[in-house]
Amino acid sequence: MIDLRAMREQPDLVRASQRARGEDPGLVDRALEADERRRSALTAFEQLRSEQKEVSRSVGKAAPEERPAVLARAKELAERVKTAERDAAAAAEEASTVTYQLSNVIVDGVPPGGEDDFVVLRTEGERRELEQVRDHLELGEGLAAIDVKRGAKVSGARFYYLTGVGARLELALLNAAMDQAIAAGFTPMITPTLVSPQVMSGTGFLGEHADEIYHLPADDLYLTGTSEVALAGYHADEILDLSAGPMRYAGWSTCYRREAGSYGKDTRGIIRVHQFNKVEMFSYTTADDAQDEHARLLAWEEEMLAKVELPYRVIDVAAGDLGSSAARKFDCEAWLPSQERYMEVTSTSNCTTFQARRLGVRHRGANGTEPVATLNGTLATTRWLVAILENHQLPDGSVRVPAGLQPYLGGLEVLSPVAPR
Repeated sequence: MIDLRAMREQPDLVRASQRARGEDPGLVDRALEADERRRSALTAFEQLRSEQKEVSRSVGKAAPEERPAVLARAKELAERVKTAERDAAAAAEEASTVTYQLSNVIVDGVPPGGEDDFVVLRTEGERRELEQVRDHLELGEGLAAIDVKRGAKVSGARFYYLTGVGARLELALLNAAMDQAIAAGFTPMITPTLVSPQVMSGTGFLGEHADEIYHLPADDLYLTGTSEVALAGYHADEILDLSAGPMRYAGWSTCYRREAGSYGKDTRGIIRVHQFNKVEMFSYTTADDAQDEHARLLAWEEEMLAKVELPYRVIDVAAGDLGSSAARKFDCEAWLPSQERYMEVTSTSNCTTFQARRLGVRHRGANGTEPVATLNGTLATTRWLVAILENHQLPDGSVRVPAGLQPYLGGLEVLSPVAPR
């Protein structure tokens, strides 16, 4: 949730953020009104409770003839306190419900607008001129690396098998990403892929995109679409020591997304699928350091893209295309020769203190305990195989292995087609 004190002091800033996102600025006024009712109800409850305690203490000191009246007053106050407590709880719940509908306040510099209003910050790498362009599925099937037909037979549309060198290539990619993260000081983590509603909601994923998430009603658990969720919940309700700098984790997990509403988009191959693997960076730091940490996460993503030798561009995502928890997001998009377009392969988001306030993650700062800032960034995922296969394809259907991945494939330099079985 957003900083309520900051909203009270600078409501126009929050309204402007809502407008930039294409969301309702009037929600700010409703949140302020609900917050005022909450504070008024809490003050009334606390005053009555204080009076009740004072009257209760006076019972033993009252003269015998005064005691019945004092006891009657104490009983009356006890009932009023119960009512005031219920009113305060109801007002707090109402305020929480309204405030939770507000997205994070964007930071300065985020482009306004929607999905197509991003700003290209820079373009890196050279696009190859290919006489014949095979797409990743044709290449993958020729290498006996991808099998979508049997994936669909076993699990339905948008499922697949990575087989042979396909499985090895993904493991090489993810291991390279994990090694890079460890070298940068991240703690490696294998995370749960089922989380509670409290953790899923706390990270901001149960808002307008809740239809993207798989829910298991019998257990009331959610399948995660990124290890960011489990890593954000790892330190819930804790006070962290950030005196030595950010606490950084690299989560390796299988991820699940329903891809609701995306029918007809990238249905061929493994670009948009229901299950994939990913190494995700996650950082806990101070609010003052969040912007610099965001730049560091982006630099680590670009370092990984250089290892696999992909041409890409970096975009500053527009406010209307941010998730509710992100105050700013940078995407790296790799060139996709078969479609002659850029395809998102990494995202890094600065969530400021939004998730931490919901999850109760704090640190001891100059003004006592205060919420931490949380940030996340993709370091490698299954989708990268699409760009790797297409950008490193050779005329005969074989694929050159990027130098950064060769040590993870036993020195293998080229993936060669195999006869179908």
